[in-house]
Amino acid sequence: MKNQVRPYPWGSHTAIPTLLGEPVPSTEPQAELWVGAHPGDSSVLIRPAGDWPLRHAIDEDPVGTLGPQVTREFDGSFPFLLKLLAADTPLSLQAHPTMAQARAGFDAEDAAGVPVDAPFRNYKDRSHKPELMYALTEFEALCGFRPTAISVRLLDDLGTPVLGDLRSALVERPGEPGLREVVTSLLEADRAAIAPTVDAVAAACRRRAASPGPSDGEFVREFAMAARLADHYPGDPGVVIALLMNRIDLAPGEAVYLPAGNMHAYLSGFGVEIMASSDNVLRGGLTTKHVDVAELAAVVSFAPGDPMLIPGLPVAPGEVAFRTPTPEFALSRVRVDQVGRVLEHTGPQILLVTEGTLTLTDAQGRELLVGPGRSVFLPARQGPVRVHGTGTLFRATDGLLTAHPADRAAPADPVDPAAPRTLSLAS
Repeated sequence: MKNQVRPYPWGSHTAIPTLLGEPVPSTEPQAELWVGAHPGDSSVLIRPAGDWPLRHAIDEDPVGTLGPQVTREFDGSFPFLLKLLAADTPLSLQAHPTMAQARAGFDAEDAAGVPVDAPFRNYKDRSHKPELMYALTEFEALCGFRPTAISVRLLDDLGTPVLGDLRSALVERPGEPGLREVVTSLLEADRAAIAPTVDAVAAACRRRAASPGPSDGEFVREFAMAARLADHYPGDPGVVIALLMNRIDLAPGEAVYLPAGNMHAYLSGFGVEIMASSDNVLRGGLTTKHVDVAELAAVVSFAPGDPMLIPGLPVAPGEVAFRTPTPEFALSRVRVDQVGRVLEHTGPQILLVTEGTLTLTDAQGRELLVGPGRSVFLPARQGPVRVHGTGTLFRATDGLLTAHPADRAAPADPVDPAAPRTLSLAS
């Protein structure tokens, strides 16, 4: 498949082009590589008969491409979006709605006549957007709110009087009530009025990061993070909100799940991300884009809790799955050796290679070479495919339970019989 790269300002000039074997550094930041059938940037199937957008192939034959069960469950829509995400600078604080919230919000904005592409529109579609991030490199993120008692201890260590009212609210109304009050008041404050407070907090964070305090440097990394955020977003209240959140460092091979309502932000790193196929984002700071405080407060879970780190579960030789409760998607990492693996699924599959060059062979013996950064779509009707070589791929599927074999569509060849037996992906 051909996949689109999105050049957001926070992206990396090296991570994605290096994986794709393109000139490094790139002339513009490359933030996300989208792999899927999202209307905003559908992948394109490379075929002997001519290139064809994946979303059009699905529309023409939903049962053949998605399988009966996925077609029924998701109304003939491709249920997930796979991405490579490369962040050199921090993304905005954000949260995603539940399915019910997305449908109600989308319908309400439609009824009000708000254009879908309006910069102040909250809901771009009627879907929720749970997501999983797998770290390919060291990956830093913010994920949900930490217990307020720990945040109070952080504020005491920071020792700046400008946050006295914030500290009092967390002490007097611990947990969800205090966090809701503090976060919404920070976001509702006049930006010019709140900027001196943010600047004072950032200055204090720089001092404490450079000179650990009485807690033996317990919060040094949090203080350094907040100072860095202030460099990118001076005067933004999100800098203060970030100090109340769980800061996590994913090592390569680790993954975190972000359910609806989880306030989060990716700060740096390169990873594989999979999500329900949606573009619904409610921002809460560290951004120049639209922030709807009332809608955000209705969506976000302010209850403190630990990040949902997802351990890899061995499911087959060389394959480790990262399981979540989301029916739209499932992700596994497959390490392939010369013995090879047979891949089969009742629904659609996307294979994304991140290391090595692998060979896919179908039941008729036709072969496809897939190099780093390249991807392949396997429709439900495909039948078993053997992959061999030496390398690593990520296998993305729907997250539904496997359908009964009787529901499987008859296997069919995805490659034109007249095509060469060995193909190399163009991009």
